[in-house]
Amino acid sequence: MTGHPTTPTGQHPKYNLTYIWLISLTAAMGGLLFGYDWVVIGGAKPFFERYFELTDAAQKGWANSCALIGCLVGALTAGALSDSFGRKRLLIFSALLFAVTSLGIGLSDTFFVFVVWRIMGGVAIGLASNLSPMYIAEIAPANMRGRLVSLNQITIVIGILAAQLINYVIAERIPPGMTEEALAATWNCQEGWRWMFAATAVPSLVFLVSMIFVPESPRWLVKNGREGVARGIVAKVGGEEYADAAMAEIRATLVNDIQKVDFRELLDPKMRRVLILGVTLAVFQQWCGINVIFNYAEEVFSAAGYDISNTLLNIAWTGSVNLVFTFVALGVVDKGGRRILMLLGAAGLAIIYIALGVGYSIGLQGLPMLLLVLAAMATYGMSLAPITWVVISEIFPNRIRGAAMSVAVTSLWAACFVLTYTFPLLNGALGPAKTFWIYAAICIGGFVFILLRLPETKGKTLEEIEADLVR
Repeated sequence: MTGHPTTPTGQHPKYNLTYIWLISLTAAMGGLLFGYDWVVIGGAKPFFERYFELTDAAQKGWANSCALIGCLVGALTAGALSDSFGRKRLLIFSALLFAVTSLGIGLSDTFFVFVVWRIMGGVAIGLASNLSPMYIAEIAPANMRGRLVSLNQITIVIGILAAQLINYVIAERIPPGMTEEALAATWNCQEGWRWMFAATAVPSLVFLVSMIFVPESPRWLVKNGREGVARGIVAKVGGEEYADAAMAEIRATLVNDIQKVDFRELLDPKMRRVLILGVTLAVFQQWCGINVIFNYAEEVFSAAGYDISNTLLNIAWTGSVNLVFTFVALGVVDKGGRRILMLLGAAGLAIIYIALGVGYSIGLQGLPMLLLVLAAMATYGMSLAPITWVVISEIFPNRIRGAAMSVAVTSLWAACFVLTYTFPLLNGALGPAKTFWIYAAICIGGFVFILLRLPETKGKTLEEIEADLVR
C-alpha cells in the first residue's frame, strides 16, 4: 500500500492489523515453499547422488544448480505475467507448480527425469521469490512495509528449517565407516531422499487454497482500470481517509502508465541508476557465498571432520540460527534502517569467511568450525537475507516495478546458479580455505558498493522513495 502514516487531516489511520497480517502471511507462504524447495536438496544430496551414481564435480554441480534454470525462467517471466494476469493468480499458479513438481521429483527413476522436474520446480521458486515480496510491498502501509516484507524472509527461513528438520527426521542414521557400496544400498539412498522432496506437496496445497481468499494488489487493480475494487481494499486496510490519500498517490505515479511496460524502458537514464542498484544488491546477496552452506553442507562439514549423520544435525542447527536472527532483523529493520544492516552483514561475513579460511588452512576441525559457520548464518539471517528482499521490493518505481523486479530477481538466480555450480569446482581446485577467502573478497566489495550507493529508505512511502531515486 502506498499510504502515509497519517491521513490528510493529520490523524494516524486506524489500520486493520488483523487483515494486513493475514493477507501478508498468506502471500509469504510463497517464501516458505521457496525456502523448503530450495534447501531440501542439501540434506537429500548425499543420498540421491549415490542413487544416480553421480561421481564428478560437474555432475554434482549440475544436480544442485539445475533448478536455477527454472528459477531464471520464473523470475524473468513473473513481471510480465503478473502485469497481465495479476499478482494473485500467478501466486496461485506457483503453488500448484510446487505441489506437482515435488511429487515428480520424488518419483524420478532416472537422473534426466530428476533434472527436468527440478527445473520445473525452479520455475515455481522463481515466481514465488519475485511475487511474494512484491505483493506484500504493494499492500503494506509505508511504516509497516519493512516488517511485512521481512515476513516473507521469515517464512523462507522457516521453510529452510522445516526442510532441514524433515530431512533429519526422515533419514535413518548412518553408522560411521560404512563403505560406499553399503551406503548406496541403504533406505536413505533408495527411498528416503524421495520423501524429502515429496513432502513439499502438503504446504503447497495449503498455500494454493489460502491464496484464493486474499485480495489482488491495489496497485495492479488501479493500473488495470479497477479503481473501485482497489479503493475498497485500501479502505479495509486503513479507513476512508487513508484510502483517499493512498489512491491519490497511486494515481499520481501511474498517470502516464500503460498496461504493459516495455523492458527497454528500464534502460532509460532515469531508471538505469535504480536498476543497477537493485541488480547489484540481488547478485551480491548470492555471491556473498552463504548458499554453499545450504547446498553443499556435506562438503563444508566433512572438511571440518563431520560424518553424514552429524552433518544432517549441523544443517538443522544452521537453520535454527538462521530463523532466530531473521526475527532480529524483523525487529530492527523499520527502526535501525536497511542501509546499516546491509553494511553490517557484508562486513561481518567478510571477517567470518577469513576466519573460516584460516581454520581450514590449519586443519581446524569440530566445534570451532561449526561455531564459525553458525556465526556466518546468524550474520546473514539478520542482514543480507531479509533486507535485500525489502530493498529490491521498494526501490523500483510503480510503473516499472513488475519488469524491474523480474530483472533483479532473474539476476539473483543467475548469480545463484554461478555460485552453486562453481563451488564444487573451486573447492576441488583450490580447497575450502581459498574458496572462502574468495567469498570474503566479494563481501568486501559489496560493503564498499552499499556504502557508496544505497540510500536509507526506512519510513518512506514507495512514492517518496521513487522521488528520491528517479530524478
